[in-house]
Amino acid sequence: MKRFVWLWFAASSLALAGQVSTAETRPQYGGTLRIAIREEITSLDPGDSAQSDSVARRNVFGLIFETLVTVDDRGRVHPALATRWQAEPGNQRWQFEIRRGVKFHDGSELTPEVAAAALRASNPAWRVLAQGDFVVVECERADSELPAELALTHNSIARKNNGAKDGVAKISGTGPFRIETWQPGKYLTLAAEENHWRGRAFVDSIDIQMGKNFREQALELEGDKADVVEVAPEQVQRVIMAGQHVSSSQPVELLALVFADEPRNTDDKTIRSALAHSIERRSMRTVLLQGSGVPVASLLPNWMTGYGSAFSTDVELKRAREERTQVHDAPVLTVGYDANDSLARTLVERVALNAQDAGLTLRPLASTNTDLRLMRIPLASPDPWVSLENEAEVLDLAVPQTTGDSVEDLFAAEQALLAKQRVIPLLYLPTDWALSPAVGDWSVGADGSWRLDEVSMGKDRP
Repeated sequence: MKRFVWLWFAASSLALAGQVSTAETRPQYGGTLRIAIREEITSLDPGDSAQSDSVARRNVFGLIFETLVTVDDRGRVHPALATRWQAEPGNQRWQFEIRRGVKFHDGSELTPEVAAAALRASNPAWRVLAQGDFVVVECERADSELPAELALTHNSIARKNNGAKDGVAKISGTGPFRIETWQPGKYLTLAAEENHWRGRAFVDSIDIQMGKNFREQALELEGDKADVVEVAPEQVQRVIMAGQHVSSSQPVELLALVFADEPRNTDDKTIRSALAHSIERRSMRTVLLQGSGVPVASLLPNWMTGYGSAFSTDVELKRAREERTQVHDAPVLTVGYDANDSLARTLVERVALNAQDAGLTLRPLASTNTDLRLMRIPLASPDPWVSLENEAEVLDLAVPQTTGDSVEDLFAAEQALLAKQRVIPLLYLPTDWALSPAVGDWSVGADGSWRLDEVSMGKDRP
């Protein structure tokens, strides 16, 4: 468990992660909540590593599946499918007591054996076994953050029925909603689980349309074909000024330039430093994102750590030019971006212009086979250590070993990762959702997670 309390800024929390209530009546049972997302989810297996991680995917899976524990906005761990847990001395062997009376959507009972099998499948490096009412997890090394890791989506407890012919019936969860209809990559219909152990949800069902771009989603909301849609970060202020209700998370998605390899020599290091010092992050936010997001030079957002300002986001063009002159023959660097992401292309083109001012040449390409590329890295967890380890894994770097888990230790670990010059952080973006007036008591967590326990539909929508 945590040995200290993470810094928390209440003002920003209330501004960005607060609850939005739009229904004039008290919550009532019934109705269908219609949600549109860009994500094209092609598998309902939470342990399927072939699918890219995203906040939207986590939210959809969180309706169907549950984890042994949950993590709140402050990084504190709470019971879920496990009622209590403890670690043996050394934090290498953990015991989790499984909640009794929980059933999967197929009617079968949650047992320590089933939970252990699910965790073994998603974590081959762990030794997981059932002992009485407990699931025992043995790690390769001491891991004080194991409970928080178990709250990650890929550690959801799912029961697979390999003999089922129906694709929907092949996997079952214990979440507040069960799968009704499912067409991979297109739509998913969920029905409220009547006997869920935490109580029945207010809405009867949730319809999720997938593969809808921002414009298509806006038209769905305008045409009363959707109740909740995503909003592009650069469109948030326009949508609010148009009188639409918008619910936002804290900044939870890192936009960063990631190099394909570590620097090979001193010239490589100098060029990367010059590029980092040439970038105008604040103008990106003001002009390209219309005031949305937060400029950063750190891997973790300030709302989580409190020390984000220690990493300067100021453009230092004079310094960048001086560094450029130290390299006799600077190469042309190719920088890749997702061809389907218009914001990514705009940001990469702006980075190339900034680099040109410093005497560097960057060539934007809609490709992944480049010297560096713009990546979106969603924050894995409200727990900062878990998030930092996830980012390091994405960057193919190892988190430096520390003797403690204080803020100072976290800061030192993040500094060490940035010193490897594999990544140049640019911006952190929130997730933004526009709501129809029929949606009542919608809220999102600081990490962008949907909180649908109290969501209900108004009388003006069936």
